[in-house]
Amino acid sequence: MSEAMSEAMSTLPSVEFADLSPTKDVFVSALRFALSINSPCVPFGDELQRSAQEQVDYMIRADADTSLVITDDEVKSVLRMGLSRTCASFQTDLSSLLLESDLTSQVNEDKLLRTLSDLEWICSLLPKMNLMKDFVSNWIEISGNVLKVIEDEKLNSLMWGLKVKLIEMTNKALEAVGYGTVILPAPYRLSLLQFWLPYIRKMKPLLDSKCVAETDFSYKMDDELCLNIEGAIVSMVLTLPSNDQAGILVDWMKAEEMQYPDLTDAFELWCYRTKSAKRRLVEGIDGACSDNDDAAISF
Repeated sequence: MSEAMSEAMSTLPSVEFADLSPTKDVFVSALRFALSINSPCVPFGDELQRSAQEQVDYMIRADADTSLVITDDEVKSVLRMGLSRTCASFQTDLSSLLLESDLTSQVNEDKLLRTLSDLEWICSLLPKMNLMKDFVSNWIEISGNVLKVIEDEKLNSLMWGLKVKLIEMTNKALEAVGYGTVILPAPYRLSLLQFWLPYIRKMKPLLDSKCVAETDFSYKMDDELCLNIEGAIVSMVLTLPSNDQAGILVDWMKAEEMQYPDLTDAFELWCYRTKSAKRRLVEGIDGACSDNDDAAISF
């Protein structure tokens, strides 16, 4: 009996794999459509993609087998590919934007917003597969080019929806890094802040003033978004080396608008840490000198 049971147990892994294979195949196919990797046929491309995204969401939410499948390396590889392609597509389309003859056309902004919507959907899956670091790395990589375009003077009074959406996407990266979901070396954390902190600091009062001046202006950073960004930035600043913290805080204090984000807590803690470090250094030097004097006397 024990031998038969042992033989049965030895077959369980293959049975489990066989049971999950159909689920994985269906999920991967849906995921590829949802990420436009399979290039759905026009004119139903967007419709098929949205349906596939809904199917993926449903499978993750309602199918117990899918919760096991999403840890598979092949599934992760497909999602990584979709993330990389979506970021590259957004960067390419945005870079070509300034070449358009009619920048006021809503078509251009809508296309970019759809791509960001796809990227936002991808971000909803990444934490489930422990892949949020991939998004943050991609976002840092394209940030320089993105800001170069979106801050071009040709777009000063255009594409407010896109500008707000960029801040919302950046918030996902800031929160992931600021609250420890994603661990990055200090230079990468610093780069993320150096790219986006000046932009956010500039856009917040600008959006607020337009909301006041134009009653039909609907683009703004809501209170929850503002609080999330501010909290994440403060957390990130406090994890940087002291000199990098000082650089960011000096820029913040020099800015005309110091209201947002409020880095007062970060500044006060930096001052406290700096004073404590200096005090420990002085005490260490005094202690070393005292030891040397005692040694000289005893000699």
